[in-house]
Amino acid sequence: MGYDQLPLNSLFSGADDALLALLSDAPAEAVERAHEYKILRNVLDGTPAAVAILDERLRFRFVNDAMARMSGVPPDEFHGRTMAEVLPGIHRSEDVLRMILGDGRPRALTVTGTTRVSSPFRHRQWSAVYHRLEDHGRVLGLCGVAVEVSGLRQYMDDLERAHQRLALLDTAATRVGTTLHVEKTCAELAEFVVPSLADRASVWVLDTEEVADLPPPAPGVLRLRVIASAGGADVVGRVGLTAKAGYYFDVPRDSPTRSCLDTGRPWVGNLASDDVLLKMLRTPLNVEVFREVGIHSVVALPLPTREHPVGFVYLCRAGDSAPFTDEDVVVAQELAARTAVAIDNARQYSLEHSMALELQRALLSEPGGPHPDIETASRYLPAGQRALVGGDWFDSMALPCGRTLQVMGDVMGHGFTAAVAMSQYRSLLRSIAATGAPVERILQEADHRLASIGLDRVATCLLALVDPHEGTCTFAGAGHPPPVLLHPDAPAELVHVSTGPPLGTDLGGYEALTLPLRPGTVLLMYTDGLIEDRRRDIDASLRRLTHLRLDLDGSLESVVDALLARLVHGTTEDDVTLLATRLRPV
Repeated sequence: MGYDQLPLNSLFSGADDALLALLSDAPAEAVERAHEYKILRNVLDGTPAAVAILDERLRFRFVNDAMARMSGVPPDEFHGRTMAEVLPGIHRSEDVLRMILGDGRPRALTVTGTTRVSSPFRHRQWSAVYHRLEDHGRVLGLCGVAVEVSGLRQYMDDLERAHQRLALLDTAATRVGTTLHVEKTCAELAEFVVPSLADRASVWVLDTEEVADLPPPAPGVLRLRVIASAGGADVVGRVGLTAKAGYYFDVPRDSPTRSCLDTGRPWVGNLASDDVLLKMLRTPLNVEVFREVGIHSVVALPLPTREHPVGFVYLCRAGDSAPFTDEDVVVAQELAARTAVAIDNARQYSLEHSMALELQRALLSEPGGPHPDIETASRYLPAGQRALVGGDWFDSMALPCGRTLQVMGDVMGHGFTAAVAMSQYRSLLRSIAATGAPVERILQEADHRLASIGLDRVATCLLALVDPHEGTCTFAGAGHPPPVLLHPDAPAELVHVSTGPPLGTDLGGYEALTLPLRPGTVLLMYTDGLIEDRRRDIDASLRRLTHLRLDLDGSLESVVDALLARLVHGTTEDDVTLLATRLRPV
């Protein structure tokens, strides 16, 4: 009888005791061989590894008990059948097995799939080694030994997913919340989670302001507003949770959205039915929109802060995408929490920045007016990364005999204290200038009075007394950057005003400098925010001013705009205040 025709019980059949009985009178060597057979049989029966013997056509000829337990298939059901016939859920490379039969080189295989036995692992995997069996040069088949490594595989998969989650969160830290703008932050979140976590997403914020075209929400109803959406033009613009930016949605007390806002816990609707989606989406039309684009799973997460949620983010999966896992929800919660802090900071910044600018405008809203024969233009640019007001100010004062005093000053520091001090400086200079004193005496008197008041903030200041009738300008400075004369037919010129000590030090010692001021020449006065740059030496920044080539034939407003376009790029490290002066043509 050939090897491939032997019955299953003829290979390692367990008849070792009967064999020993038959050999009781045999030579000692034969009895020893029988004992060795019994030991080997015990090894096969006792090992936790699955052992199988296959013939040349890859049909099972033998399986041990471990193989039967692992598969849930009795040993006799294996006999004469292939793996595909016995365990169709198991996947292994038949081509590799035939290669082993051909060249005799043992090989290791990874076997995956499912058996008839339930398992605690999400995916089952075995590591198997196959050897070719031979007898006197004749190939009999293969012997395979396999051990299950599902636990290790799951551990490695979990570890890899943990690394991916950390990498995702690390990346989010650099891409979400990069600015102090609510709309931009929400857009960054929506664009980041698609497609890393969802196929579609929208971000909503709680809206506490009244909308002109909408009635106020009913008592107990919260109003959400869409800030950003991502995930495809086929949904954006439609009503419901995927509506375009600006859409409002009122949230009643009995909705899952309100429950999430109140409890801080996410709502998960995996492979949700229409009835389940209807509870979240509120209208059949919204459910219809979702179904049209193949959305099958939704996660709704509040954007939590320490005091209260600032909004909501909706993540959707559609088509062939898998439902959300618990790990997906954990990652989404972390992203939502980080974004909520950024949104809250942006809102706080916007509020404080608006209040600060209103205060700054109020303090600068009443500069004096020059004489009609003097043309002026001014700009105030607050530093871009803070909400505090600064101490910059400027002023124009019409004095007797057709003269105009132009003032530019900068109180040390920022914040409301600096702004209040700035107001005191400006008022004091106005009162002293009204006496008609020379510019150096104005600074001298202001320095002494301010020191006696005891202000804890000194200020730099530059005065320029313009006399159109004489065609002159008289300067005096108190630690302030020098002015610039922009000539229509010559290079720009730094005016080297004698630099006295800042106001409020009571040191005095100010000197005046008088220069001609021709028609068409623009006098530029500014604060140090225009020239301070950490990347450039202050002298180099001043030289930049002398290299300016501007068209001075247009309006003074256009000259100032062109100057800022040349010198200011992006946000500045300090406030920038400009005051330009030009004699009107006669």
